[in-house]
Amino acid sequence: MNSFFEFFSFADPNIRYVVLGSILLTASSAIVGSFTFLQKKALVGDAVAHAVLPGVCLSFILSGEKNPLILVVGAFVTGWLSLVLIDVIAARSKIKEDTAIGLVLSVFFGIGIFILTMIQKSGAASQTGLDQYLFGKAASLVGQDLVVFGIVATLLVLAVYFLFKEFTLIAFDKEFAISLGIPVRRVELVLTTLTVLAVVIGIQAVGVVLMAAMLITPAAAARFWTEKVITMTWLAAVFGAISGLTGAYISYVAPSMPTGPWIVVVVSTIAFFSFFMAPKKGIFYKMYHQSRIKANINDENILKALYHLGEEERNFYQQRSTEDILTKRSFERTPLFKGLRRLKRQGYLDEKDGLWTLSLEGKEKGQRVVKLHRLWELYLTEYLRIAPDHVHDDADTIEHILTPELEQRLEKLLDYPTVDPHESEIPYG
Repeated sequence: MNSFFEFFSFADPNIRYVVLGSILLTASSAIVGSFTFLQKKALVGDAVAHAVLPGVCLSFILSGEKNPLILVVGAFVTGWLSLVLIDVIAARSKIKEDTAIGLVLSVFFGIGIFILTMIQKSGAASQTGLDQYLFGKAASLVGQDLVVFGIVATLLVLAVYFLFKEFTLIAFDKEFAISLGIPVRRVELVLTTLTVLAVVIGIQAVGVVLMAAMLITPAAAARFWTEKVITMTWLAAVFGAISGLTGAYISYVAPSMPTGPWIVVVVSTIAFFSFFMAPKKGIFYKMYHQSRIKANINDENILKALYHLGEEERNFYQQRSTEDILTKRSFERTPLFKGLRRLKRQGYLDEKDGLWTLSLEGKEKGQRVVKLHRLWELYLTEYLRIAPDHVHDDADTIEHILTPELEQRLEKLLDYPTVDPHESEIPYG
């Protein structure tokens, strides 16, 4: 707890530099990365992250010092050049974009490692710590770094704010954007530049190897929580900021733990939590929703079986055993008993001494399912010219998803028929 209060009091200037720098880097990268993610260009961030290394090394060779502003300029030049090369290779050759990304990434990174090795063997004292750009070291951030990062982060946020509509439209419908007269190529060039800037300012915290994760992972996590682009963008920024703060705290509590990798671990944890737990899109929600649909179909099939028994004997409210139900439709026993108990709780069935009876509501619901089944069979035979003995299975599926609106349209289209293709009565009302 002492460490907790020491850290979050931000009394130590070192802690302030690391925390503020990490939050600036991760949040601004996540904002720009949201549009890279929406354009399905996740690998582009990885290519740029690896391509900035030779720029960092060349800037150091030309300037002879590790001034963050000079290194950022060099990194920006080679990062931007890598994206231009990817576009040129994909547009003017038979090589596809993913292959072009792989080629540019490996070539630029190889050149960067080669130059870095040369610098390290040169014996220059000023090169100490230059290799931190490979894996990042947020703990080494100082006030001068924050000035540069603050300027770039502000530029990124302002650019996204003023071009938000254009970025969104191009991400979802480029052809429509062109038809509206939007200069798509120029806007894409701006987004490319912003992506390079985001990568460039992030490499000092998480390094070139892990930077792609900071660009894409917050956006991927945010996408599970909302359908709105603006909400997704802000959520991605929040997730990025949380990961930056938490990674810095873990690194402070355990000094042997590097900040950059922990930032990536935290944001990846947020992403995995989102993949599984997010409402509507999370894996657990989908599993729950699918189980509900499966249970509803099973319940409707039980009511349909009881309705068919009532049709045959002209008595819909007679008590039936489970064996009677199984004569009309094959059910697995466990889902059958669960469905019967569920229908009883919902008021569609009554039960006495192990025998089951349709309630008025249950009879009406079972009747509607039968009606939809027979209407759909008739539709398939009359309008799609499918043989009557081939329509049952399709109707058995579609009867559970037809809405009241579609039901009315079918009735009107078929002119309120009274019998289906098998001469069975279509029940109304």
